Amino acid sequence: MTPCSVVGELRKTPRRVANVQLLVSVVHDEEVAPAVAGGADIIDVKNPREGSLGANFPHVIRRVRELTPPAVPVSAAIGDAPNLPGMVALAAAGAATCGVQYVKVGLLGPREPRDALLMLTEVCRAAREQDPTVRIMATAYADARRIGSFPPLDLPAVAAEAGADGCMLDTASKSGATLLSELGAAELAEFVARCRGNGLICALAGSLREQDVPRIHMLGPDIIGVRTAACRGDRLTGRVDRDAVRSLKNRIAACGSLPSGPSRAARSDGPAVPR
Repeated sequence: MTPCSVVGELRKTPRRVANVQLLVSVVHDEEVAPAVAGGADIIDVKNPREGSLGANFPHVIRRVRELTPPAVPVSAAIGDAPNLPGMVALAAAGAATCGVQYVKVGLLGPREPRDALLMLTEVCRAAREQDPTVRIMATAYADARRIGSFPPLDLPAVAAEAGADGCMLDTASKSGATLLSELGAAELAEFVARCRGNGLICALAGSLREQDVPRIHMLGPDIIGVRTAACRGDRLTGRVDRDAVRSLKNRIAACGSLPSGPSRAARSDGPAVPR
């Protein structure tokens, strides 16, 4: 049985999602300590100077993994990917060697389902050849209509067919566009429902603020992703702040638990330990 087929079998099992988890994106290794101290559930490594899902350097990713407690998963973004599946698969293979638990890829270039399917299939294969347990998060953009990228609501079905573990929404533009300004409540609820229907982890991000947490929580995702809201300063020059992270965690906790459903909890398949 291939790694992708193993993941497919795991995905068929309905699971209860206990709580929404907070993903905090860091740029430098010195941001790990305040993110962890504030209670971040997942530490994400990216480079916002290279885009919404800009890739950071391998040595930074490895250092972040070393500094992050073993029980806390680490994810790595590999870029707002053009429609070049070979290049993107190679990036995924590299990220999977850095000890991370998640590899995030943004489908910026693919426009058609066949192109998205090819890219994600090859990303899954390349990453799992390096680490069979790594999870692949396929990301679409809430502002897809403006930038001409892959339609968000089409992503869950393609991601499931490719063998990915989850889907994420973000925004490609960080100049005023937010998840909530680009997609309405009905569209966001449908995205979450399609993730759940396909047994996928569901993550929502996109210039979210602390005051947005209750609205996002009501949609029932597994993960809420932030950077700016966890920083003192902006997403490029700011630094993750412990108190800001703690405040976000408290806001999530105040919202309560998620309903049950077939979506896979972010830590449901075993301990998140560096490999």
